[in-house]
Amino acid sequence: MSHRRKQAQARKPQLILLVVGALLVLAGVALVALTEQGLIGFRSAAERHGGQILDLGSNGQPQGADQGYMVRVSGPIRVVEAPLDVQFNQQASTPVLMRHVEMFQWHEIRAGGPPIYEQDWEDHPVDASHFAPGHGNPAHFPLQSQEFDAGRVNIGAFVLSRAIQRALPGSQAVVPDMRRLPVNLAASFSFHHDALVTSSRPTSPQLGDLRVSWSAVPTGTVTVVARLDGNRLVPAAGAADGKGFDVEIGDRPLLAIYPDLPVPPEFVWPRRVLALLLAMLGAGVLLYAKPRRIEAVLAGASGAVAVGAVAGVLWLGDDMGTAIAWFGLTVLGILLAVWRLRARSLG
Repeated sequence: MSHRRKQAQARKPQLILLVVGALLVLAGVALVALTEQGLIGFRSAAERHGGQILDLGSNGQPQGADQGYMVRVSGPIRVVEAPLDVQFNQQASTPVLMRHVEMFQWHEIRAGGPPIYEQDWEDHPVDASHFAPGHGNPAHFPLQSQEFDAGRVNIGAFVLSRAIQRALPGSQAVVPDMRRLPVNLAASFSFHHDALVTSSRPTSPQLGDLRVSWSAVPTGTVTVVARLDGNRLVPAAGAADGKGFDVEIGDRPLLAIYPDLPVPPEFVWPRRVLALLLAMLGAGVLLYAKPRRIEAVLAGASGAVAVGAVAGVLWLGDDMGTAIAWFGLTVLGILLAVWRLRARSLG
């Protein structure tokens, strides 16, 4: 009886070492699995908006390694080549200058009884073919509303593509400069309430009179998420959201722009290294439990196999490059383990 008790007592430290070793290996495998699954989930969600997003902030520079990725940049809009309305010779430091043309026309109001006719400014020709006699409108506008794009708009070191430039939010009135007006138009238009009008008496417009005004996209701080192409920010083709870019007023964090994105895991590489160290330490404890001998190389190889295999399997179907890298670590671990076992058997 005493002999059996001694055997049981002798096995107890060994059993404790086996449990501790197994728990350490499982902790390493669990840590790498959580880390990689977090990355996979974040990248999968980012694909809906054009792909993996790199946060370059307000001081980022176009780098070769970032080409083709979605990037987030923020900063004040800087107009390098201002747009020009050639016909009216009006210019403003804005990404997009918009000319608005309106005509004083008849329009019909129906409220259950006989139609009522009133005159007001309209930005499109009003069809008066069915109006009562004496309420006809001109058939077309002699001038058209139009948008004029800046030749180049920057945010920091990045140039905005035309599509993103036109998507910049906001609008503010632009007061026309009568001194820049061509002579022929200066004879036809007069200044009234931040606009140009053809009315001989601006306070009492007549049928067919024109009113031309301008507005512009303001040049404040914005945040842009788009694909990096050289030094240009362009929409991502084929994005599931149908846009491939986003523009927000102010310096907005990524998760505020895309609230559907999961929070990306922090300290990815430290967590990966810690996972490897835990698995290697656990393998070392397991190997030490029985022969009471430290096997550093075999422990390291075994830990690398466990962590690399799990991480590689998780990345299959999502990113073959990352999966191959993890499987490469697994193969290296197997080769080291085989070499060490053969060396021990021969020694």
